[in-house]
Amino acid sequence: MPGAAGRYGYARPVLRRWGLRIGLSLVGILAGLLLCAALLSNFSITATALVEATLLFWVVHLAVQFLALKVLVRQPSIPLAGLLALASTVIALLIVRVVVEGLKIHGATTYLLATVIIWVTTAIADTVAGRMIREERRDKREERRA
Repeated sequence: MPGAAGRYGYARPVLRRWGLRIGLSLVGILAGLLLCAALLSNFSITATALVEATLLFWVVHLAVQFLALKVLVRQPSIPLAGLLALASTVIALLIVRVVVEGLKIHGATTYLLATVIIWVTTAIADTVAGRMIREERRDKREERRA
C-alpha cells in the first residue's frame, strides 16, 4: 500500500523533530536549574526535586506559551515571542517553586536571577534544536537532489 508507506515515512521525521525539541527543551530547563543551584547561594534544589521541577516546569512553560501565543497574541513577532517566553518562565518558576517541595528560592533578587538563567538556557536549547532540525531538512533536500 503506497499511501500507507507514504504516511509512515512522513510521520518519522515529524516525530523525530518533536523528540528533538522536547528533549532539548528538557535539557535546557535541567541545565538552567543546575546553573541556578551552582551560581545562586539562595537557590537550592534536591535531586528528586530537580527531576520533578524539570518535568513540571516543562509542562507549565509549554502551557503558558501556548496560551499566550495562540490565544492572547494575534500576530507574534520575534521580540514579542522572547518577551512571552520570559513571562512564561516567570510563571512556570513560580508554580514550580510552590508545588515542588525540594526547591527553595529565597529573595526577590534570587528569583529574578533564576528566571533569567533558566530563560537563557531554554532559549539556547530551543535555538540548538531549531538549527539541528534545519540542518537535517537541508541534508535531506540535498540527498534528494543528488
